[in-house]
Amino acid sequence: MNTFSSAKGFLIANRFLSAKGFMLSAIALAFTTVAGCDQQAADNTAAPANKATEKLTAVTALPWNFSDTKVLKSLTLTAADTRVIDENGEQKLAIDLHSKNNKKAGFSFTPNKPWDWSQEGQFAFALDIENPDAHSVHLYVSAKDAAGQSHNRSFVVPANSSDTYFMALNDPDLSIETGIRSNPNNWQSEYTPMIWRYGTKKIDLSRVKSIEFDVRGVAEDKHLIVDNLRLIKPQALDDQYLVGLVDEFGQNDKRQFNNKIESVGQLRALNAQEQASFSHTVPEGRSKFNGWADGPKLEATGYFRTAKYQGKWTLVDPQGYLFFSNGIANVRMSNTSTITGYDFDQQFIQQRAAGDFTPEDSIGLNRAPEAAWPSRHVSSELRANMFTWLPSYDEPLGKHFGYRREVHTGVVEKGETYSFYRANLARKYASDEPNVFMSKWRDTTVDRMLDWGFTSFGNWIDPSFYQLNRIPYFANGWIIGDFKTVSSGNDYWSPLPDPFDPVFKERAMVTASKIAQEVQDNPWCVGVFIDNEKSWGQEGSIEGKYGIVIHTLNVDANESPTKAQFVAYLKSRYSDIQQLNAKWNTQIRSWDALAKGVSISKFNDPLIADLSAMLSLYAEKYFEVVHDAVAQTLPNHMYMGARFADWGMTDEIRKAAAKYADVMSYNYYKEAITDEAWGFLAEIDKPSIIGEFHNGALDSGLLNPGLIHAESQADRGKKYQEYVNSVIDNPYLIGAHWFQYIDSPLTGRAYDGENYNVGFVSVTDTPYKPLVDAAKDVNQQIYTRRFGNAQSK
Repeated sequence: MNTFSSAKGFLIANRFLSAKGFMLSAIALAFTTVAGCDQQAADNTAAPANKATEKLTAVTALPWNFSDTKVLKSLTLTAADTRVIDENGEQKLAIDLHSKNNKKAGFSFTPNKPWDWSQEGQFAFALDIENPDAHSVHLYVSAKDAAGQSHNRSFVVPANSSDTYFMALNDPDLSIETGIRSNPNNWQSEYTPMIWRYGTKKIDLSRVKSIEFDVRGVAEDKHLIVDNLRLIKPQALDDQYLVGLVDEFGQNDKRQFNNKIESVGQLRALNAQEQASFSHTVPEGRSKFNGWADGPKLEATGYFRTAKYQGKWTLVDPQGYLFFSNGIANVRMSNTSTITGYDFDQQFIQQRAAGDFTPEDSIGLNRAPEAAWPSRHVSSELRANMFTWLPSYDEPLGKHFGYRREVHTGVVEKGETYSFYRANLARKYASDEPNVFMSKWRDTTVDRMLDWGFTSFGNWIDPSFYQLNRIPYFANGWIIGDFKTVSSGNDYWSPLPDPFDPVFKERAMVTASKIAQEVQDNPWCVGVFIDNEKSWGQEGSIEGKYGIVIHTLNVDANESPTKAQFVAYLKSRYSDIQQLNAKWNTQIRSWDALAKGVSISKFNDPLIADLSAMLSLYAEKYFEVVHDAVAQTLPNHMYMGARFADWGMTDEIRKAAAKYADVMSYNYYKEAITDEAWGFLAEIDKPSIIGEFHNGALDSGLLNPGLIHAESQADRGKKYQEYVNSVIDNPYLIGAHWFQYIDSPLTGRAYDGENYNVGFVSVTDTPYKPLVDAAKDVNQQIYTRRFGNAQSK
C-alpha cells in the first residue's frame, strides 16, 4: 500500500509493493512543484522494504489531494458530478456519470502545466477505482500530450469491486509490432492492465497534457470512487511474455480457464453430448422461416420484405409472418487463421488476379502449393516463437495451413497462416476430409442457431449455407476493382470508390451478379449487404465530416470523375468564379484553377452548405449505382445498405442511403441503443438493422475482450441481453446481428490482428454457456416483447 501522510499532504514514493509486484515512481501527479520537501518523509523512503530490489532515489512530491479546491477546479467533467468523500481518514473522489441520457460521460485530470514524465524510465500511470454498483463499468481512457497525440486504452471495472488499474506509457512492449491488437501483459503484477486500443503508443512524455476517462453508449448512470493517482514502476518485466503463447488447440498455453480443452477425447465427448441435445427444428410458435407464427399474418409474397405494423418497422417473412432478425454474423472459416511467422519463395505463390472481387481476408485458406513447401522459412521469429506446436505439411493436420498475400496491419506484410479452429473441427469430427467435417460443422451450426432461438444468421455467412433451407440468412459482397477512388482523409480500411467512374458501375454489376449466382433466387435469403464500414466521414469537425469533398476538391478533375461532378455542380450554382469567391471568401483565380485543384482550409456558412451538397451528390451516386445493380440481378431480395460504422457516417450519407436502400444498416459497438444517440432514426423513418455488436471478457484465456469489455462470461450474457432488448424496443430497428460466431485467434486474425473474445464459441468450437443461456432467454420473448399483445389473424 502507499504510505500517505495526511498532515503534510505528502505521498511517500518508492515504497516497495511486494504483494502487487510494483514500486511506486519517484514522482507523484503534482499540479505544482513543492520546494523544501519534508526531510522525515524523504528519510522514510530512503531504502526499499525488499533489499533484493534495486534501490531508488527517495523523492517526495505533492499528490493529487482531493480536498484541495484548486485541484478540483482542474478536474474536467463531461455529464458528470463529483464529491469528495472520507473513508477512514482518506479523501477519495466519488464520481457520478450521467451516462443514461448522454452519449458520453466522463472526467479528466489536467495539470496547470503539462506533466514532464520524460525522465521516469519504464513506468505506468495508475489509479485505484471502486465500483459500488451491481453493474460493471467499461471505461475508455486517453493520455494526451500537448501536441495533440493520444494514447488510447480501455478496461472494465467489475461490479462491487475495488482494484488498481495501470496504463504503461514507457515500456519496451510499446516499440514492438507483434501482429496482435493487444499483447499479453509483460508486467509481473496483480494489478489490472488497461487494454491497448488505438492512437499513438509513444506520446511526448515531457508534455503530458491530460489523462481522460469516459463511458460511452450505456443505458444507465454509472458511479465510481477514484483514489491514489500515481506513477508506478514494474518490479520486473517478463521477457518471455510473447513466447509459447499457443497450445496445440490454439488456446492460451499460459493460463487456465473454463472450457479449456485438454485432449481430443474431451473434445469428442462434449460433441457427443451436444449432438444428443439438438431438436433440429424451429422453436415452438415460429413459422418455417422463424417468423412469428403465433402472431398476425400479413400479405405473403414468397420473399422477405419490410412493413410498418402498429407503428413499428418490421420484416415480414415469405409466408407473411412478422419477423425480427436476431442472429450471429461471420460464420465462416475466412477469419479463423493467424499468421505463423513463416513464408515461402514468392515465385511459387499465385498472386491476385486483376478481376478478383473477393477481399484477401474473405478468401479461404489459399494454401501455398506443394512446390513451395521446401522453400518454407522463418520470416518473423517473434511470431514463430508464439506457438508451442505447429504440424508439418505432410501430416493430416497440416491441411489447415493457409496463406495471406497481403495484410491490413501486422508484423509481416504477407505469409503463412494456420487455422486452429478448422483443425479442431477435424479432430472433433474424427475426419481429415474437409467435405466430412465441414458438412458436420454446418449442420451443427444451424442446429445451434435453432436451439439457441436465433431467427437468422447475420452478415458474412459462408455461401455453403445458402441452399440448406433451414434458417434465413443475408448474402454479401464487396465492390472492388480497378476503378478510381476518393479519400476522406481517414481511409481506415481503404479509400472510397469513385461512383462516377464507369468502371465502378461495371464492378458493381460483377459483384451483384456473383451474389445472385450464389443465392439462386432463394427465398431464405433476407437481403444483401454490399461493402462495409467505409470511411464516409465523421461528425465533430468540418474537416472530418466533409473530408471526401475537401480532399477531392484538391485533385485534378481530369483524374477524378467525382471532382469533375463537383466542378459541374459549382458552375451550375454560381454564374462565375467571382460569385463563388464572394460566397466562399476565397481567391480562386478561375474555373480552370478550381478544376485543377484547390486547397480549402477556412470555412464559412455558404461554403459549408456547398460542401454538404457535394457530399450528398457523391453519396447518392454511390447508393444509386449499388441499388440498381442489386435490383437488376436480385429483384426479389432487399438491398440492406453498406453497414455504417458510427465513426464513419454523417447526416448527408445517411439521407443519401435512405433514398436507395430498402433497409438501413449500422455497426454499433456500444452497450445499448439509446435515444440520445439514435434520435436520427425517427427523422429518416426507414427500417434499420444493427449489422454488428459484441462484447467479451478475459476469463476466456484470450488477451483482448473485444471492443466492449465485460467482466466475465456471465457479464457477457447480461450485456448481450441489455443490448438486444434495447434494439427490440426501438420501433425503427428490425434486427441485430452479433459479431461474431467464433472467437478471434489468440494471436490475432491474419488480416489485422484482432484477438477478441467475441465468439459464441471458442477456438475449440466449445460454446460459452452463460452467453448462450442469455441469448436463449432473449430469443424466447422476441416477438411478444416487440409486438406485445398483437393477436393472430
